[in-house]
Amino acid sequence: MGRKRDPNDPSNSGRTEPKLGNLDQVDRPHPAAEPDDGLPRIQVEPAYRRDASSNKDPYKKRHWILPTLIAVLLAAVAGLWFNQSRLRSLVPRTDFDDVLHRAQVALQQGHLDGTDGTSARELFEAARALEPDNDAARQGLNDVGRAEISRADAALQAGKPDEASQALTNARELLGGGSDVDRLTQAIAKAQVSSGQTDSLVAQAQQALSQNKLDGPDGAAALYQRVLSAEPDNAVARHGMDQVGDAMAAQIQKALNANDIANASAGIDRLAAVLPNYAQLPNLRASLSALQAQANGALTDAINQGNDALRAGRIAGDGNDTALAHFKAALAIDPNNTQAKAGIGQVAQALVVQANAAIDDGDAEHAKQLLDQAETLAPGSADLVAARARLGQTPAQLPVVDNTTATTNKAPTVSKGGQEEGIAPPQQAPLTGQQQIKVADMVSRAKQATARGDIMSPPGDCAYDLYRGALAIDGNNPEALAGLQGLPGAVQQQFNQALRAGNLKKAGSLLDALDNLEPGDAALSISRQRLANAWIDQAEQQFDSGDRNNAASSLEQGRNLLPNDPRVRELIARMQQGSR
Repeated sequence: MGRKRDPNDPSNSGRTEPKLGNLDQVDRPHPAAEPDDGLPRIQVEPAYRRDASSNKDPYKKRHWILPTLIAVLLAAVAGLWFNQSRLRSLVPRTDFDDVLHRAQVALQQGHLDGTDGTSARELFEAARALEPDNDAARQGLNDVGRAEISRADAALQAGKPDEASQALTNARELLGGGSDVDRLTQAIAKAQVSSGQTDSLVAQAQQALSQNKLDGPDGAAALYQRVLSAEPDNAVARHGMDQVGDAMAAQIQKALNANDIANASAGIDRLAAVLPNYAQLPNLRASLSALQAQANGALTDAINQGNDALRAGRIAGDGNDTALAHFKAALAIDPNNTQAKAGIGQVAQALVVQANAAIDDGDAEHAKQLLDQAETLAPGSADLVAARARLGQTPAQLPVVDNTTATTNKAPTVSKGGQEEGIAPPQQAPLTGQQQIKVADMVSRAKQATARGDIMSPPGDCAYDLYRGALAIDGNNPEALAGLQGLPGAVQQQFNQALRAGNLKKAGSLLDALDNLEPGDAALSISRQRLANAWIDQAEQQFDSGDRNNAASSLEQGRNLLPNDPRVRELIARMQQGSR
């Protein structure tokens, strides 16, 4: 603060005149005690202290920019992630769009069906193969079906019932049914009858019936039904259908009397498809159920006894109380039973284990007998081939390669301790350089074939044959032995990948390879169930979308894997009824 002014000072005129002060002090350093220049004192704080007191750090003003940019970036990434399906649809799909455009052009030009790959149906199906869930491809196939309905109507009006029938068949395959399909079916049948075909159809049906040709497109049932479609009250055709039902029921009863469950079940399915309201059908089904229950009891007993014999070490041999005998009895009851098949595979594995023990004990002759017996049960077993390689035997399916120096019928044997003992496999001569190169090449190619998934085919160039070929030359090759015995694990991984990717045909091929390589593996039944369910799921989706032909094909694949699965029977019934 400045000095207090004295009011009695004459020099004080009531105002303070500005002064420059002592200019001599401008460039001088401040002394410890500054002279009084007569001006009011002003306290000036340094800039950094002034900013700190006001919380306005110039370096902190821009610190919000980086977090904001990070937040914006994260939001953008999240938006792209959650909308990737919609954004992907905006990306040009050259192949798909080209096929879809060509299909639409073919539809507009009336080129509906064909076999050269240029028809609307073929192109829409190709588009759907590229993108199975694409609505445009699915709607396109539906449009083709509606166009086939129009073509059938036009052909019928033009007096061309055969052409109309062909167009109707195409429409039924694409649409699955409907009021227009039913209307045209009856109209075409009437047109054919009006053309004088009734007598001819009846004659053909009676001839088919006399030849016991009951079902199928040219069977008596189909021919009589064509007549009834045109003339529902035709007495001859109605009586003919009754005769067809009686003949099919007689075949079913014969199979039931012979305890032939498979043929009886298939016959009942055919009869239900032809005559779903046949009077004796419930009785036949009840008889089949009783026979199945009885057979299931005997089957379960045989499988349980086989497993007990395995655990007790009664693997094979004379008598009916061995594991092999019980599992064969189970297969006689149900040739497709997976548990019985797995039991046979376990018997083969047990024989291979015994053979390896015989090799370790120097008993080559007994080992050979055990391996020969195992080969009749599981000829593709990887463990079997490896054991034969240990024994010094060339696999029977491959060319015999003479790598031994044996000159007598009984070659010296080497026991565990390295001493000659009894009868043993011939000793392998040292490999030549050319043989070593060939073995290394075959092992390398086998590894590549494994990675490609070429496990059991093509013959001669698959992993299995290449490993066996390498072992035929060098039975002690560790890479070939390890590769061959590691094949089941590699195939199981590839099976899982193919199943997850929806490549069911490849998965089926890999399952067959597993069945050959490791027939007694308990995991096989689980893999078979998974593949069957995938086929049935696909069949249901195809049927619900109106793709009846592919649905039937997929269902047949599932049925082959699990013939008695309840879902198989349920879907068969839906297909027969024509309901979705």
